[in-house]
Amino acid sequence: MKKHVLFIHSAGPQEHNEGSSNLITCLQKSLPEKYKFSAPAMPQPENPNYQSWKDTVKKEFSEIEDEVILIGHSLGGSVLLKYLSEESCGLSITGLFLLGSPYWGLDSNWQFEEFALSEDFAARLPRRLQIFLYHSLDDNVVPFSHFEHYVQKLPDAQTRRFEDYGHLFKEGVPELLCDIKSL
Repeated sequence: MKKHVLFIHSAGPQEHNEGSSNLITCLQKSLPEKYKFSAPAMPQPENPNYQSWKDTVKKEFSEIEDEVILIGHSLGGSVLLKYLSEESCGLSITGLFLLGSPYWGLDSNWQFEEFALSEDFAARLPRRLQIFLYHSLDDNVVPFSHFEHYVQKLPDAQTRRFEDYGHLFKEGVPELLCDIKSL
C-alpha cells in the first residue's frame, strides 16, 4: 500500500516557477513509487483566509484512509500547525514537515490574527507527532527569527538550517526527501 503525502502550498501565485510550484514538481519527481503525493490547490492563494484553507484541509483529511505524511510550505505550514493544534483529525500522521513557515504575531510585520497560533499550540498537537522544521538563512520572505521561535516552541522537532535554499526551495530539498524516507 502506498504511503500518502499531502502537501499544502504557500500563499501567493502558484503558476509555473511561482510559489510552491517548483518544490511540488521536485517532490513529485523524486518521491519513490511507494508514495502517493497530493498537493491540492488552496482557495484564493493571493488573498488567503484561514477558514477556507481549513475547510480544504479538512476535506483532504477526510479522503485519507491510511497513514499520512504532511508537508507545509510557508503559509501551508502555518495552516497545518493551526489546524492540528485546534481540530481533531483522527489521522495517523507519520510526520509533519514545515518549510519556511511564518510564526504569525511574532513581530509587527507579521500580524495576521486569523493564522496566529494559540500560546499553548505545541501542547495541543497530536501526541508523538514527529515534526521537522526547515528554513534557509537567505530566506527573503520569512525571517530566520521565525524558525528560531518555532525551535523554542517545538524543542523536540528535528531542525534543518540551510545557507542558500531561499524561501521557495526551487531546486528541491534533498534533506526533506531523506527525512521522509527515514520514517
